[in-house]
Amino acid sequence: MKLKISINPKNISLFVTIALFVIMFGGGSIFFYGFFSLQNFLNLFIDNSYLLILAVGMTFVIISGGIDLSVGSVLALSTMMSSFLLEKAHWSPFAVIPMVLLIGALFGFCMGYIIHTFELPPFIITLAGLYLARGLCYVISIDTIGITDPFWKGAANIKIPMGNSFISPSVVIALFVVLAGLFVSRSTKFGRTVFAIGGNEHSAMLMGLPVARSKIMIYSLSSFCAALAGIVFTFYTLSGYALNGKNMEMDAIATVVIGGTLLTGGVGGLLGTVFGVLVYGTIQILIVFQGTLNGWWTRIAIGFLVFVFCLLQSVFESRQGRKQVKISAK
Repeated sequence: MKLKISINPKNISLFVTIALFVIMFGGGSIFFYGFFSLQNFLNLFIDNSYLLILAVGMTFVIISGGIDLSVGSVLALSTMMSSFLLEKAHWSPFAVIPMVLLIGALFGFCMGYIIHTFELPPFIITLAGLYLARGLCYVISIDTIGITDPFWKGAANIKIPMGNSFISPSVVIALFVVLAGLFVSRSTKFGRTVFAIGGNEHSAMLMGLPVARSKIMIYSLSSFCAALAGIVFTFYTLSGYALNGKNMEMDAIATVVIGGTLLTGGVGGLLGTVFGVLVYGTIQILIVFQGTLNGWWTRIAIGFLVFVFCLLQSVFESRQGRKQVKISAK
């Protein structure tokens, strides 16, 4: 008896991403002494926790068929507001964090409202948001603002033990965001509406789904994640600087695409995004272990992978199109 194994075509990109990560991490473990260790694996999360948080918000946006180019600048604005309120205005960190998150969510709310109400392309509106947020950073200060707050220093230096290894509080925050995102995307009406909008917005409206409210919430969520990523970023740098997060929106988009989320919307998931970030981090570590290549090779490798995954998406969409034509013909 032949055992027939079928794979949902929607999950092919996810399996490819997971296989890619296993091959890269396995290859590094074979060729570089000291590469294979629990701490090296955990470092992938420690070094990229802010990118993972950014990518969670970006995943929702891309599944809905949109794009958000402002997240890198919102991250920078978040670092500037946090450092200014802590060091110049002498606010309590327990007031700074909710204030920064609220402003970030309101920033996304405004972009989402404009995109939906005036039916403007997300690319243009979020590009305007990119320049606006980056410019506001320079209004706050043109210089780096160092953070000396004890709470921030504690968050930067605490190590949470895991056997002989450790993680940072930033990793706990990032994983909580991922789990919350998984719950929202799979178990709530909002999550199902996001997929429906990405699949066919007009059909979603005919089905009576709250398209307007959901689109505004999607961009609010993305900017909220960017603001949170900014706070986590300051745990690394203990400073705010206007050029923080430059081009980070492209890193977030790249990791989401490598994770298997279709740029045309309707298909994707946060599990793939997590592995997309792990692939990104593994490339960085491989370059460090290799020793002779500079950091720009990370960009080259990520660019190549995005090309490959876009081609995979194109093949997947053409196959889906042919299937729909056959079904219609019957």
